Amino acid sequence: MRSYWRGLALALMAVGLCLAQGTTAQAGCVGLNGTADGVNKATAVARSQNALATAIQEYKAAKRISSVSVSAMRPNPQPYWRTTVSPDLYQKPDVVTRQSYTLCWSGVISPTVCSSGARVCW
Repeated sequence: MRSYWRGLALALMAVGLCLAQGTTAQAGCVGLNGTADGVNKATAVARSQNALATAIQEYKAAKRISSVSVSAMRPNPQPYWRTTVSPDLYQKPDVVTRQSYTLCWSGVISPTVCSSGARVCW
């Protein structure tokens, strides 16, 4: 009888561990970014950060998530007219805040293009 209770207790512990792992598997993080251009760096930074904020809100709505934590993450550049951005085109310094990382470069048509990135976790 004692081994029966021990076996039952171990089985319940195993089920509890599986349930605990299942809830943590649903939580996760994703990298999001927003890209925009402007007549100068300040304008392009503000627009790309607004585009990032919009992307975060749209992601939350699509996934039906009410609360997320947002931290800065260096984005991959998203050029409009090029496939890549060469190192000599970047406009330094990068703009890093608690919630976004923004890098800018000289555009083909616009004077400045920026991409802002963030890591969003729920």
